[in-house]
Amino acid sequence: APEDGAVRTLPSLRRLSRALPFGRSHGRLGVSSSGRLIVPAPSSQEKADPQKTAFLLRKAWTLYSVTPLYRFRRGRLRDYARLLGAFIAAEKQKGLAVEVGVELDIKVALSSLADLRGSELDQDALLVQLSSRSQASSKNSEDKVVWSGWFCSVFGDDLSENVPEHFTCLPLFLTHGAESYTSLVGSWFQKTFDCCFRRLAISPLNLSWMVAMWAGCKLDRAASAVELVFSVPRLAQPLDISYAIHPEDAKALWDTVQKTPGEITQEEVDVFMDCLYAHFHRHFKIHLSAAKLVKVSTGIASAQCDGIVKILHSQYLPGVLMLLTELAISQIQ
Repeated sequence: APEDGAVRTLPSLRRLSRALPFGRSHGRLGVSSSGRLIVPAPSSQEKADPQKTAFLLRKAWTLYSVTPLYRFRRGRLRDYARLLGAFIAAEKQKGLAVEVGVELDIKVALSSLADLRGSELDQDALLVQLSSRSQASSKNSEDKVVWSGWFCSVFGDDLSENVPEHFTCLPLFLTHGAESYTSLVGSWFQKTFDCCFRRLAISPLNLSWMVAMWAGCKLDRAASAVELVFSVPRLAQPLDISYAIHPEDAKALWDTVQKTPGEITQEEVDVFMDCLYAHFHRHFKIHLSAAKLVKVSTGIASAQCDGIVKILHSQYLPGVLMLLTELAISQIQ
């Protein structure tokens, strides 16, 4: 029913169930039955302008997967912005008719982000911003952005190659702002482009891949500690254990584990995590392997099991989005 569109657009969290971490059996990223992942090199400053994507950094983004958009036209972004603005205004006024194009409290802007692509087959990222102007402010004052969301595909070639004509593949959707706006924007896109949104969770297995990859990355400035947060199950009161490792120690450990630079295998990730578990048990006599990994944080990015991600370093932005795109595609398929 139309009235439950927001509910169907934004369902509760679902656990991902996949055979391989970060990929299909024959993916663009090089994941094979051996569980190997080819890691892209850090982005070159010549290929991307970090100033254009700086606003994406150091914000907590909530992740969603999105099925391909039907008959989405890049040349109609202004029309889409007006229609989305009228839809939001009508929903806020409980269904009262709102004329398209009139001055609204919430302004909508849609724009392309050409720098956020992994390959030639990827579509340009799509940025959606909602801004508000206080009634007490002057007409010349700048609007305040109250919500942001962006669709992207970074090395999402497998999905792009296998969809029919008239479909646009932007499988990863990231939002920052009030959930009420996320629900409205998602509902409009779903009704307009016949697509479906789902919250994107991150399993403990995938979190372990992330921390291994990011701990091994070289940074050009001092990095924060590598931190892993575990939730202890079956207790009357919630209990989390935080495990912090100096970034240089974490990288040194990973360098001894990784056999081929630029490639990561499931075996290497397992050895890396087992070494961390053994060190923790030696000092505190606690088996972290019996707890659930719920959050990882490094100088590159942080990620939580409930699908909240914060990207901290522009140089590795494509690599982080590559992994998240893989997760989004795996949930769609």
